[in-house]
Amino acid sequence: MPDETPPPLGWQRYTFSIVGVQKSGTSTLSALFNAHVNIARAPRKEIHYFDKDNVDWARTDHADYRAPRRRRAHLHMGDATPRYLAWPGALERMRDYDPGMRLMAIFRDPLDRLVSHWTMLRLRHGEAGPDWAEFTSWRPEGMPDRVPQDLRGKADPGRFQRASGVLRGYYGSQVERGLALFPREQWLFMDFSSFLADHERHLDQGTDFLELPRFTDHPPLRHLMKATGQITGTPPTGEELLGLADLYRPEVARYAELTGLPVEHWTTVRLLAGELDPDALAARYAAKAGLVPAGDG
Repeated sequence: MPDETPPPLGWQRYTFSIVGVQKSGTSTLSALFNAHVNIARAPRKEIHYFDKDNVDWARTDHADYRAPRRRRAHLHMGDATPRYLAWPGALERMRDYDPGMRLMAIFRDPLDRLVSHWTMLRLRHGEAGPDWAEFTSWRPEGMPDRVPQDLRGKADPGRFQRASGVLRGYYGSQVERGLALFPREQWLFMDFSSFLADHERHLDQGTDFLELPRFTDHPPLRHLMKATGQITGTPPTGEELLGLADLYRPEVARYAELTGLPVEHWTTVRLLAGELDPDALAARYAAKAGLVPAGDG
């Protein structure tokens, strides 16, 4: 257990980070942990510190990666920037900042996550956002099978941000890289659907992981940042979904091996096993997104 003597007021350092994955409940998870008496609320949910590529990381003193301490009871403060796990160089920069950083990652079926990510972009940007074909076809040149270690010679950071949707579902490669940088005991891996089904158990896992007292009264579950509305665009086809599922096959297997979390309930796994009809799945995704075919909106 940590020293129970309250630290002096001054500056609060980030001691843990929710590093991924996007569209998998990170906003909800962060808000729930912020309700704990010993966890300080960060100035904002996503700090976007370690994913900056225009910083001279060899010279920075990290003075910007802190906040004023508001209460002596605050023993932890967490950054929740879900693209850290997939962003080239982010975890390496975090390790250089603090090799003892505690890391959380919550994962969602990669196809479900991908469609949710695309829907969010279309809701946010309309037809200025990528349509399905563009969003799912782009890869960094020469790196088709995993997230690149850095973007030098691979892709412009802005382009990578806009068009790396498929790569963000390469969970096996991301977890493997994360475990190579930080020891297993500094990681807490969670499954999105399991979290929604029993968030109190997962909050207990989180407070145990941070070596804090468990919640006496668990805060209620509120699904934050849920994309709702209607979008225009070209819907995915069953054939495209099967192709993406096959692309994810080795990544899902490696993820399950490294994390020990179940994947049998995932849409991708069930589709590959023949338990789901691909065309029916495509129609379900389109209906859930409120998708109106391009030209009809």
